Amino acid sequence: MNYTYHLCRSSHSEVMFRSETDLIIGFNYLAVAAFETDSVLLADGFLPTHYHEVARTDDPKALAKRQRYSYTRYFNAKYHRKGSLGEKTCFILQVDGLYHTQALLNYVNRQGLHHGLSATPFGYKHCSANAYFREELGRDLNPQLIDNWKRHEFLPCNVPVPLSYRMSESGLLLREDIEDTAYVESVYVSPRNFLYQMNRISDEKDITEQVKENSSPALTLAAVERGVPAFNPSKAFITEQGRINKSRMTDIELCHIIDDVILPERYFKPGQESSIYLLPERVRQDLGNSIWQESQAVRFRGSDSVFAGKTVTKDQISRCLCL
Repeated sequence: MNYTYHLCRSSHSEVMFRSETDLIIGFNYLAVAAFETDSVLLADGFLPTHYHEVARTDDPKALAKRQRYSYTRYFNAKYHRKGSLGEKTCFILQVDGLYHTQALLNYVNRQGLHHGLSATPFGYKHCSANAYFREELGRDLNPQLIDNWKRHEFLPCNVPVPLSYRMSESGLLLREDIEDTAYVESVYVSPRNFLYQMNRISDEKDITEQVKENSSPALTLAAVERGVPAFNPSKAFITEQGRINKSRMTDIELCHIIDDVILPERYFKPGQESSIYLLPERVRQDLGNSIWQESQAVRFRGSDSVFAGKTVTKDQISRCLCL
């Protein structure tokens, strides 16, 4: 029997998604894992260090295992890496009740907002916030699609994915084709309520509604992010106001600088395969110190450095260099 589950896997000591393409592949492989396990996806949110998903399934562990296995193979092959990726255990939480489900959907769809990556849930494209009420909210109903012969580049090998699952030019399987948007829309009832829920400030009313509904523990931001080490709910409630730090360099931006600028220029010859995983740890540590020093030196003055005007943290450098 299918139940609704929240699944979250994290890897804060090592970035799991180093590029926009990785984030796209991550969702595609989730879609394939759901297809193979007869699971139904409701919502998702992918960030460089972790991902959340809401699914109806009779075997959440099988869904999590299949997704992790296929994406790890892709990541290891691309970056010349070995071993499993992410925390060994996937955080799984069963959810029951309309208000509990709505609260969970709210948190997952607002990932970009809560982590300070966008001023609204709709500004972060690697989540499902833009998949619902598309016609009512004026979304593009006919996106440009990729040529069918190119689809295999963004999908696992030897896995037949129906052509009814459209794929955008970027290689992303369209979330509105993969996820049960009709059910999610029925949970929110109307576009106006959906907009309200996406833009509301978290308060006790949300918890009260859940407590009245059943005896299951109330879904809070802290509960949903329990699978993410060192998550700070107080910071998330600040970013919930839409106040984002535009000077903060994202992990994707830093990984791009490392993978596409620094490595080819300093460590590998033209045409040679390059990856941080091909560098000894001592070299990565030296590179991390170099990035930190340069980012601090150019932070407060004009410069043509890629770090000019950007804030970079030591923890961020460590996880992007797998230190």
